[in-house]
Amino acid sequence: MIIRSKLSLTLFLLCTLSLTVTETSASVFNNVSCSSNKTFTPNSTFNTNLNTLLSYLSSNVTNNVRFFNATAGKDSNAVYGLYMCRGDVPFALCRECVGFATLTIASSCPTSKEAVIWYNECLLRYSYRLIFSKMEERPRHKINIPLGDPLVLHSNGFYTALGSIFDELPHKAALALAESNNGYAVKQENTSASVTLYGLAQCTPDLAAGDCIRCVTDAAAEFVKSCCGGSIGASVLFPSCIVRYETYPFYQHSGTSAPTMIKRGGNIGTEVIVIVVVLVVVLVMLFGFGYCFIRIKARKKRKAGDREKFGPEHTVLESLEFDLVTIEAATNNFSEDRRIGKGGYGEVYKGILPNREEVAVKRLSTNSKQGAEEFKNEVLLIAKLQHKNLVRLVGFCQEDREKILIYEYVPNKSLDHFLFDSQKHRQLTWSERFKIIKGIARGILYLHEDSRLKIIHRDIKPSNVLLDNGINPKISDFGMARMVATDQIQGCTNRVVGTYGYMSPEYAMHGQFSEKSDVFSFGVMVLEIISGKKNSCYFESCRVDDLLSYAWNNWRDESSFQLLDPTLLESYVPNEVEKCMQIGLLCVQENPDDRPTMGTIVSYLSNPSLEMPFPLEPAFFMHGRMRRHSAEHESSSGYSTNRSSLSSVNKMSTTAFFPR
Repeated sequence: MIIRSKLSLTLFLLCTLSLTVTETSASVFNNVSCSSNKTFTPNSTFNTNLNTLLSYLSSNVTNNVRFFNATAGKDSNAVYGLYMCRGDVPFALCRECVGFATLTIASSCPTSKEAVIWYNECLLRYSYRLIFSKMEERPRHKINIPLGDPLVLHSNGFYTALGSIFDELPHKAALALAESNNGYAVKQENTSASVTLYGLAQCTPDLAAGDCIRCVTDAAAEFVKSCCGGSIGASVLFPSCIVRYETYPFYQHSGTSAPTMIKRGGNIGTEVIVIVVVLVVVLVMLFGFGYCFIRIKARKKRKAGDREKFGPEHTVLESLEFDLVTIEAATNNFSEDRRIGKGGYGEVYKGILPNREEVAVKRLSTNSKQGAEEFKNEVLLIAKLQHKNLVRLVGFCQEDREKILIYEYVPNKSLDHFLFDSQKHRQLTWSERFKIIKGIARGILYLHEDSRLKIIHRDIKPSNVLLDNGINPKISDFGMARMVATDQIQGCTNRVVGTYGYMSPEYAMHGQFSEKSDVFSFGVMVLEIISGKKNSCYFESCRVDDLLSYAWNNWRDESSFQLLDPTLLESYVPNEVEKCMQIGLLCVQENPDDRPTMGTIVSYLSNPSLEMPFPLEPAFFMHGRMRRHSAEHESSSGYSTNRSSLSSVNKMSTTAFFPR
């Protein structure tokens, strides 16, 4: 307990010290310039895009990235922005400076469509117009420090050294652009035996070498006016470059308090400045080491727990995990205008990751009964599945009671969004529907036979099939999926989950699931794709078994095309429609053994000459008999179901995941 108390006291002192250090050494503000002739309305689209841009810039300050530009929005509401940190500034100070800059520029220029802000350590700017790769010298800001010995200031050595420095720095900065793409250069010259001048120049790395030389040269020319007034140090700040000189080595240290002290304290000796700066650096390093030690120790403890729970698979989790800050920045803090879907599972948002990849962020509701281990098991399960007809998992986040899944963004929403809409179902031609049927079949076959695992999806339905730009189907929502042994024929559960109308009778009534459960669901969906009708409430009696009954009656009476969506009458291929209808009826047989496997179904679909058996009467066909039993079973057992029919982009109507 004594040791823990001492550690706590030490951490408290270090935290207090770090706050003091931040006040004295970090991010010295110089100036901000706001446009007055171009303004925007608060809460407008431009304002939203600006907030997104500033958040995105501050979240992209990563190690060794001292320059970054980005765009938010498009057309007249587009906002272009960039930041640049000084070449010698440590990463932590760069990140802090950009963070301060985004906050200050937003509050200082609340309605300006164009602004630039300068700190000692960084600059940040945004505009309604394209500013990338353009050399600009206005607006500008000058800082003069009229201190020091007049004999030094007015000596020939002072001006000779200053001229020598800024004759060379423009070309050194341009050379740095070519060699290291940072545009940062420094040079020093002795003015006398006791005084040395230190100069710095830096261009934004998006400039061409010639533009960099011109920018630094023009900025340094401003010193002529400053020197005439007698300045021991000066800075000239342009939007595209910065130049500075001092009589102390300001660019050799991570702390930057010295300029502030010179401005306020008069003629302070270089030795005192160096001592103060070194002390500040040492204290910051001590705090950093202590903080890193605690973080590393906590991370090792957490990873040890993951290794114990998940064995060698913990490395998969580690590579897929995102921090919450990144997800919040990608979704504009889960803003309403980014929401693209909502259901009982939670909400789905469109996000843009730092690498510009568009993703669908599925944020599970906080009252979800899924625990941490079950959630990670689901992530592990989905991460192992790689197929063009399955939605790809990009990553996950589990932090501060949040459980988030990140998927590839599929723009064309779900199949039911087109299939059951009175207008949009006309957009799906027969060739596209046939392609969708074949793609879904290949995706399920992969789950059953071709992946390293054997997966029973247990919730195959149109709202869980997403369509990409090429109308290629991608199966989603593995929250109910079960992983079984490759030689396991059937499983059983005492809690049935899924969507009634797509459940096979043996699963709905007895909790028995197998590959043939997914085959049954696939068959129902095939009949829906052919007819453009839901599997209930569209025919005569509005019973659960109506679509199956209607399809069977038409097949039996040799009037198969009565089932066909009327909008397809001019585009369908008769033998393909008949084949798909026959496959659908074979899949919904009451006896699982009478249903084909997904491998057989894929063969039927890809081989036109392959003969198929004739189907028997489908399950749920006997005038509602099995429907009544199913309803009684549901009532007596209290099984959970999902009756939602909402459709959305990347919609995944999950209930719970049950690990093996």
